[in-house]
Amino acid sequence: MQFGYFTLSDNRYPNNPRTPEQFVEEIYRQALHAETIGLNSAWIGEHHFNLLGVNPCPNILLAKLAGATTRIRLAPAVVLLPVHHPLHVAEEWATLDLLSGGRVDFAAGRGYDRLEYEPFQADFQNSAELFAEGLEILWRSWTEKGKWSHKGKHYQFENIEVRPKPRQDPLRPYVACFSRMSMELAARNDWNIIFAPFAAAMVYGSLAQGVDAYRQEAARFGKQPRRAMCSYFCHIADTKAEEDYGREALIRYFKDALIAAFPSDAKTVPPTLKYFLEIVDILKNMKAESLTSKSILTGSPQKIIDDLKQVEKAGISEVILYFNYGLKPYNMVIEQMDRFAAEIMPAFAR
Repeated sequence: MQFGYFTLSDNRYPNNPRTPEQFVEEIYRQALHAETIGLNSAWIGEHHFNLLGVNPCPNILLAKLAGATTRIRLAPAVVLLPVHHPLHVAEEWATLDLLSGGRVDFAAGRGYDRLEYEPFQADFQNSAELFAEGLEILWRSWTEKGKWSHKGKHYQFENIEVRPKPRQDPLRPYVACFSRMSMELAARNDWNIIFAPFAAAMVYGSLAQGVDAYRQEAARFGKQPRRAMCSYFCHIADTKAEEDYGREALIRYFKDALIAAFPSDAKTVPPTLKYFLEIVDILKNMKAESLTSKSILTGSPQKIIDDLKQVEKAGISEVILYFNYGLKPYNMVIEQMDRFAAEIMPAFAR
């Protein structure tokens, strides 16, 4: 099992002294450090308008990272596809894959925050349709030979050829999975999948059950399952006080940064996002002491190794680690990354 760096650039906290600009620069330095310590990938989230997160352009940050590194894989976590034209997205990420020597792991999702849709005049109510059609266009942009046309419900164009092509043939997308709908989309089209374990536990019962459900969906369409990944909050702790800090930082993230972004009004939430209502109720009542390995990897290095062995057993190929959540100071994040590489990763060396 491999490991990567992951962030959603969460910065929406009361009385936060860290500016968005400062945090974007810190994220770049942390992602650069990820290659130095041997992590496999850097996954950078896309968020807009200083809401949940402050980095709106993972493509630009990762392009700079590509020029400063030689090995680390470059991934958005994830492209908020329905607020972009899919042809433009296809061109951008094919170009980055080409110029980085085939190091892109492209991932897309449809998000959950109406406030990120409305300024772009994107259709939040029909986000599932936009997402599915947008991914179809991306895939065809990267795999079609010669010119082609598309006549869909939301996008129509005639006789185009998207160039350059990605270096990878094919550049197979990852679909962010919070629901059966997203899972079916990935399985039907022979694409990879990426889970958030706390969401997988709520929707499927556990991360392992989520991976099993993906395998079953792939079999239903006559496909072999592709790569399954997941993200995890991570805080290495040697004492109870340090572990309490990691847990409390995650509760701060849930309650101050995340819940406000999730759909919570049953009258206005799109039918395809109604499962978020239950997630919001659970998060509102979450206590630091009740957090388990379904949400966070915390405790001693050996405890985290043991938890990750179960994740590996579930069929996960790579875990991307969220070190910088909940207003953790920059130096603490770097120290946590160093300790993970030195004390935990060797237990998974091939």
